[in-house]
Amino acid sequence: SAGAHAGVERVGLHTSQGQSDETSNVRRDLPVFQLGLYASWEVDIWGRLRNSAKAATLRYFASAEGRNFVITQIVSEIARLYYELLALDRQLAILDDNIQLQRDSLEMMRLQLQAARVTMLAVTRFEAQLRSFESRRFDIAQRVVETENQINFLVGRFPQPVARSDADFFSIEPPVLSAGVPASLLENRPDVRQAELQLAASQLDVRAARARFYPSLSIEAGGGVQSFNIAKLFSPASLFYGVLGGLTAPLLNRSGITAEYFARNSEQQAAVLKYERAILSAFVDVNSGLNRVRNLGQAYEIRVQQVQRLEESVDLSTQLFNAARADYLEVLTTRRDYLEAQMELVETKQRQLAATVTLYQALGGGWRREEQPEDPEPMGAQP
Repeated sequence: SAGAHAGVERVGLHTSQGQSDETSNVRRDLPVFQLGLYASWEVDIWGRLRNSAKAATLRYFASAEGRNFVITQIVSEIARLYYELLALDRQLAILDDNIQLQRDSLEMMRLQLQAARVTMLAVTRFEAQLRSFESRRFDIAQRVVETENQINFLVGRFPQPVARSDADFFSIEPPVLSAGVPASLLENRPDVRQAELQLAASQLDVRAARARFYPSLSIEAGGGVQSFNIAKLFSPASLFYGVLGGLTAPLLNRSGITAEYFARNSEQQAAVLKYERAILSAFVDVNSGLNRVRNLGQAYEIRVQQVQRLEESVDLSTQLFNAARADYLEVLTTRRDYLEAQMELVETKQRQLAATVTLYQALGGGWRREEQPEDPEPMGAQP
Protein backbone atom coordinates (compact mmCIF):
# COMPACT_ATOMS: atom_id res chain seq x y z
CA SER A 1 0.00 0.00 0.00
CA ALA A 2 1.05 3.61 -0.44
CA GLY A 3 -0.10 6.99 0.82
CA ALA A 4 0.74 10.61 1.39
CA HIS A 5 0.39 12.90 4.38
CA ALA A 6 0.79 16.56 5.23
CA GLY A 7 0.22 18.53 8.43
CA VAL A 8 1.39 20.72 11.26
CA GLU A 9 2.76 19.10 14.41
CA ARG A 10 3.03 20.36 18.00
CA VAL A 11 4.49 18.25 20.80
CA GLY A 12 4.16 18.46 24.56
CA LEU A 13 6.94 18.80 27.10
CA HIS A 14 6.51 15.33 28.51
CA THR A 15 6.78 13.56 25.16
CA SER A 16 10.05 12.12 23.88
CA GLN A 17 10.13 14.69 21.12
CA GLY A 18 9.35 17.43 23.64
CA GLN A 19 12.19 16.39 25.94
CA SER A 20 14.56 16.28 22.99
CA ASP A 21 13.53 19.78 21.98
CA GLU A 22 13.94 20.97 25.57
CA THR A 23 17.50 19.64 25.70
CA SER A 24 18.29 21.27 22.37
CA ASN A 25 16.76 24.58 23.50
CA VAL A 26 14.08 24.37 20.84
CA ARG A 27 10.97 26.39 21.61
CA ARG A 28 7.99 24.20 22.46
CA ASP A 29 5.46 26.49 20.80
CA LEU A 30 7.34 26.28 17.50
CA PRO A 31 5.19 24.48 14.88
CA VAL A 32 6.59 21.67 12.72
CA PHE A 33 5.51 21.54 9.06
CA GLN A 34 5.70 18.14 7.40
CA LEU A 35 4.93 16.69 3.96
CA GLY A 36 5.76 13.11 2.99
CA LEU A 37 5.01 9.83 1.27
CA TYR A 38 4.94 6.35 2.72
CA ALA A 39 4.50 2.83 1.42
CA SER A 40 4.23 -0.63 2.93
CA TRP A 41 4.76 -4.08 1.43
CA GLU A 42 3.98 -7.55 2.66
CA VAL A 43 6.58 -9.96 1.37
CA ASP A 44 4.67 -12.92 -0.08
CA ILE A 45 6.97 -15.60 1.35
CA TRP A 46 4.39 -18.39 1.58
CA GLY A 47 2.39 -17.49 -1.53
CA ARG A 48 -0.77 -16.36 0.29
CA LEU A 49 -1.29 -13.22 -1.74
CA ARG A 50 -0.28 -14.90 -4.99
CA ASN A 51 -2.68 -17.79 -4.45
CA SER A 52 -5.52 -15.46 -3.48
CA ALA A 53 -4.99 -13.42 -6.65
CA LYS A 54 -4.94 -16.55 -8.81
CA ALA A 55 -8.11 -17.84 -7.13
CA ALA A 56 -9.89 -14.57 -7.88
CA THR A 57 -8.78 -14.76 -11.52
CA LEU A 58 -10.01 -18.33 -11.86
CA ARG A 59 -13.36 -17.40 -10.36
CA TYR A 60 -13.68 -14.65 -12.94
CA PHE A 61 -13.10 -17.20 -15.70
CA ALA A 62 -15.60 -19.53 -14.01
CA SER A 63 -18.23 -16.79 -14.10
CA ALA A 64 -17.48 -16.32 -17.80
CA GLU A 65 -18.10 -20.05 -18.31
CA GLY A 66 -21.39 -19.66 -16.49
CA ARG A 67 -22.30 -16.98 -19.00
CA ASN A 68 -21.29 -19.29 -21.85
CA PHE A 69 -23.48 -22.03 -20.37
CA VAL A 70 -26.51 -19.74 -20.43
CA ILE A 71 -25.71 -18.64 -24.00
CA THR A 72 -25.40 -22.27 -25.08
CA GLN A 73 -28.82 -23.03 -23.62
CA ILE A 74 -30.38 -20.05 -25.39
CA VAL A 75 -28.79 -20.90 -28.75
CA SER A 76 -29.86 -24.53 -28.44
CA GLU A 77 -33.41 -23.53 -27.58
CA ILE A 78 -33.54 -21.20 -30.59
CA ALA A 79 -32.31 -24.01 -32.85
CA ARG A 80 -34.91 -26.42 -31.46
CA LEU A 81 -37.68 -23.87 -31.94
CA TYR A 82 -36.51 -23.18 -35.49
CA TYR A 83 -36.68 -26.87 -36.40
CA GLU A 84 -40.10 -27.03 -34.76
CA LEU A 85 -41.17 -24.07 -36.89
CA LEU A 86 -40.00 -25.82 -40.07
CA ALA A 87 -41.89 -28.94 -38.98
CA LEU A 88 -45.08 -26.95 -38.43
CA ASP A 89 -44.72 -25.38 -41.87
CA ARG A 90 -44.40 -28.84 -43.35
CA GLN A 91 -47.47 -30.04 -41.48
CA LEU A 92 -49.43 -27.07 -42.80
CA ALA A 93 -48.42 -28.00 -46.34
CA ILE A 94 -49.47 -31.61 -45.73
CA LEU A 95 -52.83 -30.49 -44.37
CA ASP A 96 -53.37 -28.18 -47.33
CA ASP A 97 -52.77 -31.07 -49.73
CA ASN A 98 -55.10 -33.35 -47.78
CA ILE A 99 -57.77 -30.66 -47.50
CA GLN A 100 -57.73 -30.13 -51.25
CA LEU A 101 -57.88 -33.89 -51.82
CA GLN A 102 -60.79 -34.18 -49.39
CA ARG A 103 -62.65 -31.34 -51.12
CA ASP A 104 -62.27 -33.05 -54.47
CA SER A 105 -63.50 -36.30 -52.95
CA LEU A 106 -66.47 -34.52 -51.38
CA GLU A 107 -67.49 -33.11 -54.75
CA MET A 108 -67.19 -36.58 -56.23
CA MET A 109 -69.38 -38.00 -53.48
CA ARG A 110 -72.03 -35.37 -54.12
CA LEU A 111 -72.06 -36.30 -57.78
CA GLN A 112 -72.41 -39.94 -56.86
CA LEU A 113 -75.24 -39.01 -54.49
CA GLN A 114 -77.06 -37.40 -57.39
CA ALA A 115 -76.49 -40.59 -59.35
CA ALA A 116 -77.87 -42.60 -56.41
CA ARG A 117 -74.64 -44.55 -56.07
CA VAL A 118 -74.11 -43.50 -52.43
CA THR A 119 -76.28 -42.31 -49.60
CA MET A 120 -76.34 -38.96 -47.82
CA LEU A 121 -74.46 -40.59 -44.96
CA ALA A 122 -71.37 -40.98 -47.12
CA VAL A 123 -71.50 -37.30 -48.12
CA THR A 124 -71.82 -36.12 -44.52
CA ARG A 125 -68.97 -38.37 -43.39
CA PHE A 126 -66.66 -36.97 -46.09
CA GLU A 127 -67.69 -33.41 -45.19
CA ALA A 128 -67.13 -34.05 -41.47
CA GLN A 129 -63.62 -35.31 -42.16
CA LEU A 130 -62.95 -32.23 -44.29
CA ARG A 131 -64.02 -29.96 -41.43
CA SER A 132 -61.76 -31.92 -39.08
CA PHE A 133 -58.78 -31.29 -41.37
CA GLU A 134 -59.62 -27.58 -41.66
CA SER A 135 -59.96 -27.19 -37.88
CA ARG A 136 -56.65 -28.93 -37.35
CA ARG A 137 -55.00 -26.52 -39.76
CA PHE A 138 -55.99 -23.54 -37.61
CA ASP A 139 -54.54 -25.24 -34.54
CA ILE A 140 -51.19 -25.68 -36.27
CA ALA A 141 -51.30 -22.13 -37.63
CA GLN A 142 -51.65 -20.90 -34.05
CA ARG A 143 -48.66 -23.01 -33.01
CA VAL A 144 -46.66 -21.38 -35.81
CA VAL A 145 -47.44 -17.93 -34.40
CA GLU A 146 -46.53 -18.99 -30.87
CA THR A 147 -43.27 -20.59 -31.99
CA GLU A 148 -42.30 -17.48 -33.95
CA ASN A 149 -43.02 -15.36 -30.89
CA GLN A 150 -40.82 -17.58 -28.72
CA ILE A 151 -37.94 -17.25 -31.20
CA ASN A 152 -38.37 -13.48 -31.38
CA PHE A 153 -38.42 -13.28 -27.60
CA LEU A 154 -35.18 -15.25 -27.26
CA VAL A 155 -33.39 -13.05 -29.82
CA GLY A 156 -34.78 -9.88 -28.25
CA ARG A 157 -37.16 -8.81 -31.02
CA PHE A 158 -40.78 -7.77 -31.14
CA PRO A 159 -43.19 -10.25 -32.80
CA GLN A 160 -42.44 -10.54 -36.50
CA PRO A 161 -42.18 -13.28 -39.14
CA VAL A 162 -39.13 -15.53 -38.85
CA ALA A 163 -37.20 -16.19 -42.06
CA ARG A 164 -37.10 -19.83 -43.11
CA SER A 165 -34.77 -21.85 -45.27
CA ASP A 166 -35.96 -22.75 -48.77
CA ALA A 167 -34.67 -26.30 -48.38
CA ASP A 168 -37.19 -29.10 -48.05
CA PHE A 169 -37.72 -30.12 -44.44
CA PHE A 170 -37.15 -33.79 -45.13
CA SER A 171 -33.90 -33.02 -46.96
CA ILE A 172 -32.25 -31.70 -43.78
CA GLU A 173 -29.75 -34.36 -42.72
CA PRO A 174 -28.37 -34.43 -39.17
CA PRO A 175 -24.59 -34.85 -38.92
CA VAL A 176 -23.23 -38.37 -38.63
CA LEU A 177 -21.68 -38.87 -35.19
CA SER A 178 -19.57 -41.76 -33.98
CA ALA A 179 -20.58 -43.90 -31.03
CA GLY A 180 -17.47 -42.96 -29.05
CA VAL A 181 -16.73 -39.43 -27.88
CA PRO A 182 -13.23 -38.47 -26.66
CA ALA A 183 -13.21 -37.22 -23.11
CA SER A 184 -11.37 -34.11 -24.30
CA LEU A 185 -14.52 -33.00 -26.17
CA LEU A 186 -16.40 -32.81 -22.89
CA GLU A 187 -13.99 -30.09 -21.76
CA ASN A 188 -15.80 -27.80 -24.19
CA ARG A 189 -18.89 -27.95 -21.98
CA PRO A 190 -19.17 -24.65 -20.10
CA ASP A 191 -20.55 -26.33 -16.97
CA VAL A 192 -17.64 -28.79 -16.84
CA ARG A 193 -15.13 -26.01 -17.43
CA GLN A 194 -16.81 -23.88 -14.77
CA ALA A 195 -16.68 -26.69 -12.21
CA GLU A 196 -13.02 -27.31 -13.06
CA LEU A 197 -12.10 -23.66 -12.58
CA GLN A 198 -14.02 -23.46 -9.31
CA LEU A 199 -12.20 -26.55 -8.08
CA ALA A 200 -8.85 -25.02 -9.00
CA ALA A 201 -9.80 -21.79 -7.21
CA SER A 202 -10.81 -23.71 -4.08
CA GLN A 203 -7.42 -25.45 -4.05
CA LEU A 204 -5.70 -22.08 -4.10
CA ASP A 205 -7.98 -20.86 -1.30
CA VAL A 206 -6.80 -23.78 0.84
CA ARG A 207 -3.16 -22.90 0.17
CA ALA A 208 -3.79 -19.25 1.00
CA ALA A 209 -5.57 -20.22 4.23
CA ARG A 210 -2.71 -22.56 5.18
CA ALA A 211 -0.16 -19.78 4.61
CA ARG A 212 -1.86 -17.67 7.29
CA PHE A 213 -0.48 -20.04 9.94
CA TYR A 214 3.05 -18.86 9.11
CA PRO A 215 4.66 -15.53 10.11
CA SER A 216 4.31 -12.62 7.71
CA LEU A 217 7.08 -10.20 6.82
CA SER A 218 6.22 -6.58 6.10
CA ILE A 219 8.41 -3.69 5.00
CA GLU A 220 7.50 -0.04 5.44
CA ALA A 221 9.32 2.91 3.92
CA GLY A 222 8.65 6.61 4.00
CA GLY A 223 10.19 9.95 3.31
CA GLY A 224 9.45 13.62 2.84
CA VAL A 225 10.30 17.06 4.08
CA GLN A 226 9.99 18.56 7.59
CA SER A 227 10.85 22.01 8.85
CA PHE A 228 10.08 24.53 11.59
CA ASN A 229 10.05 27.23 8.94
CA ILE A 230 7.59 26.71 6.12
CA ALA A 231 9.78 28.83 3.87
CA LYS A 232 12.54 26.25 4.15
CA LEU A 233 10.24 23.21 3.88
CA PHE A 234 11.57 22.19 0.46
CA SER A 235 15.27 22.81 1.15
CA PRO A 236 17.71 19.82 1.11
CA ALA A 237 18.24 20.17 4.84
CA SER A 238 14.55 19.42 5.47
CA LEU A 239 14.58 15.96 3.85
CA PHE A 240 13.92 12.84 5.94
CA TYR A 241 13.38 9.15 5.17
CA GLY A 242 13.10 5.84 6.94
CA VAL A 243 12.78 2.10 6.34
CA LEU A 244 11.22 -0.35 8.78
CA GLY A 245 10.72 -4.12 8.65
CA GLY A 246 8.51 -6.29 10.83
CA LEU A 247 7.76 -9.97 11.37
CA THR A 248 4.27 -10.82 12.59
CA ALA A 249 3.24 -14.24 13.89
CA PRO A 250 -0.43 -15.31 14.28
CA LEU A 251 -0.67 -15.99 18.00
CA LEU A 252 -3.89 -14.45 19.30
CA ASN A 253 -6.17 -15.23 16.33
CA ARG A 254 -4.92 -18.74 15.63
CA SER A 255 -8.33 -20.29 16.34
CA GLY A 256 -9.93 -18.01 13.75
CA ILE A 257 -7.27 -18.94 11.19
CA THR A 258 -7.85 -22.62 11.95
CA ALA A 259 -11.60 -22.24 11.46
CA GLU A 260 -11.06 -20.49 8.14
CA TYR A 261 -8.66 -23.22 7.02
CA PHE A 262 -11.20 -25.95 7.75
CA ALA A 263 -13.89 -23.92 5.99
CA ARG A 264 -11.74 -23.63 2.86
CA ASN A 265 -11.08 -27.38 3.00
CA SER A 266 -14.81 -28.07 3.18
CA GLU A 267 -15.39 -25.82 0.19
CA GLN A 268 -12.69 -27.69 -1.72
CA GLN A 269 -14.35 -31.04 -0.99
CA ALA A 270 -17.68 -29.64 -2.18
CA ALA A 271 -15.98 -28.38 -5.35
CA VAL A 272 -14.52 -31.86 -5.97
CA LEU A 273 -17.98 -33.43 -5.71
CA LYS A 274 -19.44 -30.77 -7.99
CA TYR A 275 -16.70 -31.36 -10.56
CA GLU A 276 -17.21 -35.14 -10.47
CA ARG A 277 -20.94 -34.64 -10.87
CA ALA A 278 -20.42 -32.34 -13.85
CA ILE A 279 -18.16 -34.90 -15.55
CA LEU A 280 -20.59 -37.76 -14.91
CA SER A 281 -23.53 -35.69 -16.08
CA ALA A 282 -21.65 -34.81 -19.27
CA PHE A 283 -20.97 -38.46 -20.10
CA VAL A 284 -24.59 -39.41 -19.38
CA ASP A 285 -25.93 -36.57 -21.54
CA VAL A 286 -23.67 -37.46 -24.46
CA ASN A 287 -24.41 -41.18 -24.24
CA SER A 288 -28.15 -40.55 -24.08
CA GLY A 289 -27.93 -38.06 -26.93
CA LEU A 290 -26.01 -40.43 -29.21
CA ASN A 291 -28.50 -43.23 -28.64
CA ARG A 292 -31.46 -40.88 -29.08
CA VAL A 293 -30.17 -39.64 -32.43
CA ARG A 294 -29.49 -43.18 -33.63
CA ASN A 295 -32.86 -44.57 -32.53
CA LEU A 296 -34.82 -41.65 -33.95
CA GLY A 297 -32.95 -42.08 -37.23
CA GLN A 298 -34.08 -45.69 -37.43
CA ALA A 299 -37.63 -44.74 -36.44
CA TYR A 300 -37.67 -42.12 -39.19
CA GLU A 301 -36.70 -44.68 -41.83
CA ILE A 302 -39.55 -46.94 -40.71
CA ARG A 303 -41.98 -44.01 -40.77
CA VAL A 304 -40.97 -43.27 -44.35
CA GLN A 305 -41.84 -46.81 -45.35
CA GLN A 306 -45.17 -46.55 -43.52
CA VAL A 307 -46.08 -43.35 -45.37
CA GLN A 308 -45.16 -44.91 -48.70
CA ARG A 309 -47.40 -47.91 -48.06
CA LEU A 310 -50.31 -45.77 -46.92
CA GLU A 311 -49.94 -43.54 -49.97
CA GLU A 312 -50.33 -46.63 -52.12
CA SER A 313 -53.32 -47.64 -50.00
CA VAL A 314 -55.03 -44.29 -50.62
CA ASP A 315 -54.75 -44.69 -54.38
CA LEU A 316 -55.85 -48.31 -54.18
CA SER A 317 -58.87 -47.61 -51.97
CA THR A 318 -59.99 -44.80 -54.28
CA GLN A 319 -59.74 -47.07 -57.30
CA LEU A 320 -61.64 -49.85 -55.54
CA PHE A 321 -64.33 -47.43 -54.40
CA ASN A 322 -64.79 -46.08 -57.92
CA ALA A 323 -65.11 -49.68 -59.11
CA ALA A 324 -67.72 -50.36 -56.41
CA ARG A 325 -65.43 -52.90 -54.79
CA ALA A 326 -64.76 -50.96 -51.56
CA ASP A 327 -66.90 -49.10 -49.06
CA TYR A 328 -66.56 -45.35 -48.56
CA LEU A 329 -65.56 -45.99 -44.94
CA GLU A 330 -62.43 -47.74 -46.17
CA VAL A 331 -61.56 -44.64 -48.20
CA LEU A 332 -62.10 -42.36 -45.19
CA THR A 333 -60.10 -44.58 -42.86
CA THR A 334 -57.23 -44.95 -45.31
CA ARG A 335 -56.99 -41.20 -45.90
CA ARG A 336 -57.15 -40.45 -42.19
CA ASP A 337 -54.40 -42.98 -41.50
CA TYR A 338 -52.33 -41.51 -44.33
CA LEU A 339 -52.64 -38.02 -42.91
CA GLU A 340 -51.71 -39.17 -39.41
CA ALA A 341 -48.70 -41.07 -40.76
CA GLN A 342 -47.51 -37.98 -42.63
CA MET A 343 -47.88 -35.83 -39.52
CA GLU A 344 -46.05 -38.40 -37.39
CA LEU A 345 -43.29 -38.57 -39.99
CA VAL A 346 -42.78 -34.81 -39.66
CA GLU A 347 -42.79 -35.06 -35.87
CA THR A 348 -40.22 -37.87 -35.94
CA LYS A 349 -37.97 -35.81 -38.21
CA GLN A 350 -38.35 -32.80 -35.94
CA ARG A 351 -37.49 -34.90 -32.87
CA GLN A 352 -34.44 -36.26 -34.70
CA LEU A 353 -33.19 -32.75 -35.46
CA ALA A 354 -33.96 -31.59 -31.92
CA ALA A 355 -32.00 -34.56 -30.56
CA THR A 356 -29.04 -33.49 -32.69
CA VAL A 357 -29.23 -30.00 -31.19
CA THR A 358 -29.39 -31.49 -27.69
CA LEU A 359 -26.34 -33.62 -28.44
CA TYR A 360 -24.49 -30.59 -29.79
CA GLN A 361 -25.31 -28.81 -26.52
CA ALA A 362 -24.17 -31.84 -24.50
CA LEU A 363 -20.80 -31.66 -26.27
CA GLY A 364 -20.35 -28.04 -25.24
CA GLY A 365 -21.83 -26.13 -28.15
CA GLY A 366 -18.51 -25.59 -29.95
CA TRP A 367 -17.02 -22.99 -27.61
CA ARG A 368 -13.43 -21.89 -28.17
CA ARG A 369 -11.88 -20.37 -25.06
CA GLU A 370 -9.26 -18.10 -26.62
CA GLU A 371 -9.34 -15.69 -23.70
CA GLN A 372 -8.83 -18.31 -21.00
CA PRO A 373 -5.86 -20.37 -19.87
CA GLU A 374 -5.75 -23.80 -21.47
CA ASP A 375 -4.99 -25.59 -18.21
CA PRO A 376 -5.77 -24.24 -14.75
CA GLU A 377 -2.38 -24.25 -13.05
CA PRO A 378 -3.82 -24.96 -9.58
CA MET A 379 -4.77 -28.52 -10.55
CA GLY A 380 -1.11 -29.51 -10.48
CA ALA A 381 0.86 -26.47 -9.34
CA GLN A 382 2.83 -26.21 -6.16
CA PRO A 383 2.27 -23.49 -3.57
